[in-house]
Amino acid sequence: MRKAKNILSNIDIISVLIYVILMIFGLINIYASQYNEDMTFALDITNKYGKQLIFMILASVIAFLILIIDWKFYFSLSYIFYCISIILLIGVLFIGKKTGGAISWYELGEFKFQPSEFAKFTTGLALAKYYNSLHTKIKTIQQKILTYSIIIVPLLLTVIQNDLGTALIYSGFILVLYREGLSPRILIFGILTIFLFILCLLIKASILIYSFCIISLIILSLTRKKKKEILLILGGLIISICFILSSNYIFNDLLSNHHRKRINILLGKDFDPQGAGYNLIQSKIAIGSGGLTGKGFLNGTQTRFDFVPEQSTDFIFCTIGEEWGFFGSFLFIILYVSLLLRVLWLSERQRSNFSRIYGYSVACILFTHFLINIGMTLGLMPVIGIPLPFTSYGGSSLIGFTVLVFIFLNLDSYRLQILR
Repeated sequence: MRKAKNILSNIDIISVLIYVILMIFGLINIYASQYNEDMTFALDITNKYGKQLIFMILASVIAFLILIIDWKFYFSLSYIFYCISIILLIGVLFIGKKTGGAISWYELGEFKFQPSEFAKFTTGLALAKYYNSLHTKIKTIQQKILTYSIIIVPLLLTVIQNDLGTALIYSGFILVLYREGLSPRILIFGILTIFLFILCLLIKASILIYSFCIISLIILSLTRKKKKEILLILGGLIISICFILSSNYIFNDLLSNHHRKRINILLGKDFDPQGAGYNLIQSKIAIGSGGLTGKGFLNGTQTRFDFVPEQSTDFIFCTIGEEWGFFGSFLFIILYVSLLLRVLWLSERQRSNFSRIYGYSVACILFTHFLINIGMTLGLMPVIGIPLPFTSYGGSSLIGFTVLVFIFLNLDSYRLQILR
C-alpha cells in the first residue's frame, strides 16, 4: 500500500484536474443538448446525460485502477494488448452491428463496444515498445516496414469497417514518427499529396496535367541539365500525372456516396441544405447564434429544438458555441490546448523512450480528434463521425480516452524508475 501511495503522490494533478473539468463540462452540455421542459429528474439514466454520468463514474474507477498498477504491466503486455485489439477489429467485421453505415460496433443487448476506440492506445503502446527495443533511431528498411505496419494494420481494418473518420485518427501517428526522427521530406510530401488531391477535385485533370508539364519545362530550363536532375524532374512529372489520373477513380469509385457529397459540400462544389449539407448548415447557425457571450445555459434554441443532428456526440461543440458563445468556446479550447501542451511537456521529461513515445502518441491522438471534430463543426473539414474527447456522449470513447491518458500518467509517475 505504501508503494501505491507513493506512486499516487507523483501523479500529475494538473492533467487530472483538466481531465475532470472537461468531463464535467461535457456532461453539462450533454444535459443541455437533451433538455426539454417535460424533464422531471436530472439524473434519469434512460437519457443520455444519465448514462454519461454512469460512464464517468466507471471511467473514474478505471482511471484509479490504472494508476495503482505497476508500469511494467503495460510495458510487458504492450504487444499482447495490440494483438487483442487487432483480433477485435477483425471480429467486428463478421459479427459487428452496422451503425451509420459503418460496421464498427459489438452489441450485446444494451451494451455496445467499439474496438477502434481501444485500438488507438494499444497502437501507441506497441509503437512505443517497438521503438524502445531498437535503442537507436530507425535505420533499416525492415525496421521502417515494421514501424509503419503497426500503424497501417489497424488503420486499414478501420477503413474496411467503413469508419473513415476513426481511420483518419491514425494519421496523427506520423507526428510521433516525426518527433522520433522521421524525415521532414515525408511529412512535406504527405501535405503536398493532400493538397494535390484537393486540386484534382477542383480542377479538370487535363488542365492540371498541362500545368504540370509547363512547370516541369520551366524547371528544366533553369537547371544545369544534368542527367540526374532531368530524370528526377521527369520522374516527378510522371508520378504526378499518374496521381492526377487516379484521383478521380479514388474519389468516384472507392469513396461512398455520402463521403463524396460531404467533401463536395466542403469544397463548395455542391449545396444540399436538406440532405448531406444539413448538419453543417445547422452547426454553423448554432455556433454563430451564440455571439460573444452565448444565449445562456439551457437557452440555446438550436440545441433545445434538435435542429442539429448528433448534437450530444459529434456536434457537441455546437451546444458549447450556442449557449456559451465565443468566450466560452475560447476558454474551452484554451483548456483543451493546455492539456495537450501538458502532455507534451510531461513526455519530454521522461527518461525512457517507451514513456516518451507513448506520451507523444497520446498527444497526437487527442490533437487529431480535437482538430477534426471542431474543424467539421465550423465547416473547415468534412463531416465525419469523430467524438470530442472527454466531452462528447459515449461510453466507449470516454473510457477509451481515459485509458489512453491515464496509462501515460501512470508511466509519468514512475519516470524516475523507468530508465530504458
